[in-house]
Amino acid sequence: MKRIDRKSTSIDDEDPEALERDDAIIGVALRWSLAAFVVLGVGVGAAVYALRPEPPAKPLQETELADVQVRAIPPSAIPHVPFTDITERAGIRFHHANAAAGRKLLPETMGGGCAFFDFDSDGDQDLLFVNSLAHWPLDVGAASRAASHDQNQQSPPRLGGPTATSALYRNDGKGNFTDVTAGSGFDIELYGMGAAAGDYDNDGRVDVFLSALGANRLLHNEGGGKFRDVTAECGVSGGEHEWSTCCGWFDYDNDGDLDLFVGNYVQWSREFDESQNFQLTGGGRAYGRPQNFEGTFPYLYRNDGKGRFTEVAQQAGLLIRNANTGVPLAKSLGVTFIDIDSDGHIDILVANDTVQNFLFHNQGNGTFREIAAASGFAFDMNGNARGAMGIDVARLRSNSALGVAIGNFANEMTALYVSYGNEIQFMDEAIPTGLGPCTRTSLTFGVFYFDYDLDGRLDLLTANGHLEEDINRVQPSQHYEQPTHLFWNAGPHADSEFLQVTQQDSGPELFRPLVGRGASYADIDGDGDLDVLVTATGQTPRLFRNDQQLGHHWLRFKLAGTKSNRDAIGAWIEVELAGRTLRQQVMPSRSYISQVELAVTFGLGRDEELRRVTVYWPSGIQQDVEVPAVDRVIEVVEQ
Repeated sequence: MKRIDRKSTSIDDEDPEALERDDAIIGVALRWSLAAFVVLGVGVGAAVYALRPEPPAKPLQETELADVQVRAIPPSAIPHVPFTDITERAGIRFHHANAAAGRKLLPETMGGGCAFFDFDSDGDQDLLFVNSLAHWPLDVGAASRAASHDQNQQSPPRLGGPTATSALYRNDGKGNFTDVTAGSGFDIELYGMGAAAGDYDNDGRVDVFLSALGANRLLHNEGGGKFRDVTAECGVSGGEHEWSTCCGWFDYDNDGDLDLFVGNYVQWSREFDESQNFQLTGGGRAYGRPQNFEGTFPYLYRNDGKGRFTEVAQQAGLLIRNANTGVPLAKSLGVTFIDIDSDGHIDILVANDTVQNFLFHNQGNGTFREIAAASGFAFDMNGNARGAMGIDVARLRSNSALGVAIGNFANEMTALYVSYGNEIQFMDEAIPTGLGPCTRTSLTFGVFYFDYDLDGRLDLLTANGHLEEDINRVQPSQHYEQPTHLFWNAGPHADSEFLQVTQQDSGPELFRPLVGRGASYADIDGDGDLDVLVTATGQTPRLFRNDQQLGHHWLRFKLAGTKSNRDAIGAWIEVELAGRTLRQQVMPSRSYISQVELAVTFGLGRDEELRRVTVYWPSGIQQDVEVPAVDRVIEVVEQ
């Protein structure tokens, strides 16, 4: 037997597991040794690097800077277009009376409507000023009853004190006006607000509706400069205790005659107003805020033909109530009409004061659906209601973008709600277009689009003025009289789409401060460009002649419907030029309780060649129009 010596064993006799353990121990030891050497080498290297002498600094060398390429934005040069105040030389002697005598009753702040219309059918634009009262009667109803008392008398009954009536001026075609109020039917006293002119019976003569505090008036054009009060027989007076403001004619049921929308403001009474004892900061009687008065409902009068109207606001879905309290919501001051989604049915846009705006979408069956909140039109960007007054709507750009401009209270900016194509979805673009910042401190009433320089882009004018004569005492940034603002449209690709026009661009007269309310435009002298009228509460209006000499071409269209309403209200005119298409609607009801001329003016800029002119009538007929040359008036009859 072989003896095993544990102290001198051979390899062949060694335990394999013991060998593996020894190898593992040796491997670990080697790895730690290598790691130690690496750490030591890094440390030595770092010490050597840290202790090395600093190399001498290289001398500084000046190098030439490369040119910086900055993207150039083409400058937007506002054209020089003077506006000249011709009020006195044109023969305008009207002075608005609002009965203000220190009692500070809210209606005193709100009047001043006006209208351009051709009452004598001679082809030029005549002028109507809506007046309020020279004094307050014992009650508002007394003014209405006195105004409607025995229309066959030579003159209306006097309420005491100086007479204040609306005023009708006839244009001689060259911008000279003659007061023809006496015996016209407008020489009646009422606390008037606004006007809407339209040929409701399609007899070829334009009739006039007057909104008022108390009973409203409808005056039928008898021809020969005479108007007859047909309010009672037509059934459109409204309530004696209502306060009607904005109003407008449109054909909502496409039956070929004009229907009438009348917006009402608030539930107001003299007793309630005086009892509230509204005060300015620091003392003194103040005008009441609309928040202190309940809202109300509008009227919608359907034209049944033969001089008869039926009030259908409830059946049509226009009576909007506060969802929480159930009380009437509307406090309406501005209205205009447009077929937003091109479905063939005209819709209603209403500007409301301190409550949400309304968008009544025509359902095509005699009813409307209110969709302002869902479409982004009801509130500002923060979801707040604003103090909205005047309103206008137009196709702003060649991509058919629809822009709704609304004049708001001080520190709220003029709104510019924009939608694209036929989508009923709006976004307020007042700030990115440059309009908002320039209008923040203004209290804006009248607002309208027009192409004052005839370059083919629609510009914007706003009439501004505060409610309180002493507002500067309590708010240094505010003034009772405020300048009119004019914004030139530089185009959607400019750095700012709307640029504020200054005295350097248009002279000082247009911007002289006043207590602005209504605003309108017309070509009063037949030279193709658009002249401007701004009214003021308790003051004289101002008529401005457009004296542009830019050499731009233009076209004016006067439409006459046959299957559509005779005034063609709601028709669209489309002018196609090389590289752009211009679109405008026949819609005189716009601005603040005012009306612009019925004719439609297109600025063409330097373009003389027309590719196509098309009229889209309310009846659905599409009619191409032959235009022999530019710089002329084109009369179009529906075929």
